[in-house]
Amino acid sequence: MKSRLMLWILLSLTAPGALFAGEGHGHDDEGMDDFSDIEMMESHAPHGDEGHQHEKEGHGHQDDGHEEQGHDHGGHDEAGDDGHGHGEEASDVELSETQRRIAGIETMRVTRQSLGDAITAPGEAILNAYRTTKVTPRTPAQVIKRHAHLGDHIKKGQRLITLSSVEMAEAQGALMEAGVELRRVEKLGRKVVSEKRFVAAQIAYQQAYAKVNAYGMTKKQIESLIETGDATHATGEFHLLSFQKGTIISDDFVVGELIEPGYVLMEISDESLLWIEARLTPDDAARIALGSPAQVQVGQRWISGEVVRARHTLDETTRTLAVHIEVANRNDEIHPGQFVNVVIEGNQKRQGLVVPVAAVLRSPDGDWQLFVETAQGRFEPTEVTVLDTVGDRMLIEGIEEGTTIVGKGAFFVQSEMAKGGFDPHNH
Repeated sequence: MKSRLMLWILLSLTAPGALFAGEGHGHDDEGMDDFSDIEMMESHAPHGDEGHQHEKEGHGHQDDGHEEQGHDHGGHDEAGDDGHGHGEEASDVELSETQRRIAGIETMRVTRQSLGDAITAPGEAILNAYRTTKVTPRTPAQVIKRHAHLGDHIKKGQRLITLSSVEMAEAQGALMEAGVELRRVEKLGRKVVSEKRFVAAQIAYQQAYAKVNAYGMTKKQIESLIETGDATHATGEFHLLSFQKGTIISDDFVVGELIEPGYVLMEISDESLLWIEARLTPDDAARIALGSPAQVQVGQRWISGEVVRARHTLDETTRTLAVHIEVANRNDEIHPGQFVNVVIEGNQKRQGLVVPVAAVLRSPDGDWQLFVETAQGRFEPTEVTVLDTVGDRMLIEGIEEGTTIVGKGAFFVQSEMAKGGFDPHNH
């Protein structure tokens, strides 16, 4: 055992490289089991040239691995480029029924229509005179009580104001007196009462009734007063009622105030249908007629209407003609006095494919495009040419009549196509 140890020491001093090359990699397993100390020394042995060489070889192997891995990634990039290129070639997008419902996407078939030339002008919202009433007394009176306030939405026949009038009191007393006389002669009959007295009683009652009614009492109020048969109820108090449904837009009075006949206590208007007053030059006014369709721009929205009135005399200051366009104001979007933009269709008509303005968008390269439904829920962008725009309608060309397009929600379709990596325009 000692001889072997001495032999190993001698060999290590004379040829350490050979030892590590030979015994380090091709040693006698049995001998190494017997000499654990030598095994421990061998486990720390690879610090020579051979060890460095193995480290270099190991690093070289790793570098080769990186190169191969990099090459594989390059292959994937090429595949990815191919896939992306394939995505760019695809120019449509498919949306589920839920997506279409949430986004409010609506489709329509494109048809040929007539579209007049556009006559643009500034406009101002005003009250619809045909749907507006003024509440006024017909006799001098004092305001006793207010039953409605500015801005209230009221119904037809609703009580508005209670008034008291000396003239009304006298008329009420005369009516009750005439009613008593008429009932007396009717009870006695024509055989007892002369024809003259009978007719005079009828005339007196009718005149008293008409006078009270003219002063402001309704037939129902008059009948109620007569039925009481009590002269103490002839106090001169009466109620002014609304002649229409609508909104109280003015109430310039205070309780206790003395009011003269004709004074406007309240103004009531149905604002669900307003007028837009536009002022046109005589030449432009000659190109439109009653019933001409029009578009009114309120903010970013367009509201449809039609010309219902046109003046025939020029304004002395502006030398323009005023036309009134009636528009629906269902959501109370427009208020009297508000300034808007107006586009009226002239009588110089053009025939062609007409679509909503909201259906046509700009593509990234600046072309006009709309989205054609090629299958259920599948939409493809198609470039079109815009020939004219009148309000919220466009005259276009570039697609066939009868084509189904996105009429509402086109912006959402374009956004979904862009998010999917598609080229949102079609050449």
